[in-house]
Amino acid sequence: MPYVRRSGFLAAIASAVFVVAAPGSMLATTPEGGEQGRGGRGAPVDTLGEGPWELPTASGPVRVSVVTRGLDHPWGLAFLPDGNMLVTERGGLLRVIRDGRLDPTPVDGLEPVRARVLGGLLDVALHPDFEENRLIYWAYSKPGEPVEAHATTAVARGRWDGGNALTDVEDVLVADAYLGGPDSPQGCCGQGPADGSYGARLAFDPEGYLYVSLGDRNYGELARDPTTHLGKVLRLRDDGTVPADNPFVGRDGYRPEIFTLGHRNPLGLTVHPRTGELWESEFGPRGGDEVNRLVAGGDYGWIQVTRGEHYDGTPSEKSVDGLLDAVFFWVPSINPGNLTFYDGAMFPEWRDNMLMATMTRSLLRAWFDRDGRPLGEERMLTELGQRFRDVRVGPDGMIYLLTDETLGAVLKVEPAR
Repeated sequence: MPYVRRSGFLAAIASAVFVVAAPGSMLATTPEGGEQGRGGRGAPVDTLGEGPWELPTASGPVRVSVVTRGLDHPWGLAFLPDGNMLVTERGGLLRVIRDGRLDPTPVDGLEPVRARVLGGLLDVALHPDFEENRLIYWAYSKPGEPVEAHATTAVARGRWDGGNALTDVEDVLVADAYLGGPDSPQGCCGQGPADGSYGARLAFDPEGYLYVSLGDRNYGELARDPTTHLGKVLRLRDDGTVPADNPFVGRDGYRPEIFTLGHRNPLGLTVHPRTGELWESEFGPRGGDEVNRLVAGGDYGWIQVTRGEHYDGTPSEKSVDGLLDAVFFWVPSINPGNLTFYDGAMFPEWRDNMLMATMTRSLLRAWFDRDGRPLGEERMLTELGQRFRDVRVGPDGMIYLLTDETLGAVLKVEPAR
């Protein structure tokens, strides 16, 4: 099914300077962007061009080149120990890039996915001990039974020997977040279809715990409901069981997997390589996109609190005592994808800077003071006009991006020679 966002979310290319709006927050001044696909309903158009490109940034020019093309809405990227890559396509295919070339044969053995709107095959991650156990993990939209549209988000794992098939495939999480279908309840505030907000990102911390970000499925009233996984970030052992030190273990009325709650559609999740902190990016409604520093048991307020505006004009609160405010927020929207913190050697001046892919066709870079407070940001690579879904720092210290286009690609960013 072609990927088309509902009207009201039209994308715009923008670039602006941010200013600190409140302690721990930043406010943007750029026009709202969205999730509308490019090229309408006709044949897809390659809007990227051939490259390579030398593009300006605040700290000097960078060189952007194409690693590989031929990907259909790539969503998640994971580097293998040998420098090759695994890439998910939202339509349901797991691809391998070997020596810079896309293997024409997808990896077989994945569970069926519901590829609708923002659902499908989502993130991919390697087990921390991948070189010993060969386990990979992936998040996906799991079709319901007997009604496929009554779907949820799941995380599966399988063993991969480097060929074109998985073995020992099993779900380690099937979220208690089934929603959708003809009898699905409708939330308030004009939030949109249930297939529009699955999440999901995966991240392992230094202790080997797995974090999973789950969207609210456009039923935001449940994002702060502790009896469901909707609108939560979960913390699990690598086999999907619950760590005994999770913040809500043993608390009546709370799902023990929950690490944080009150999220809308968290499409970015990363562990800071130096501090070990967990960071998350998520969509707001009309404006109010956020980046949050996650703390165990934290409530981030959705749907009660948003810096944006609800689509139907329903009033919202901007800040509430006891609910955690974002480190960054953007009004109008920036449409955040995945995020990471730079820890390579190729851009020493960017060390500890946050990098975030955005669907408003930019790579955002943000920096902080010694106490971790945000100081400023810039939007880079806007000249390419591409929707960016994922960003990773490669083992070579280069920056790699996925373009969320029908004719998608993997791009590499390095210092200009």
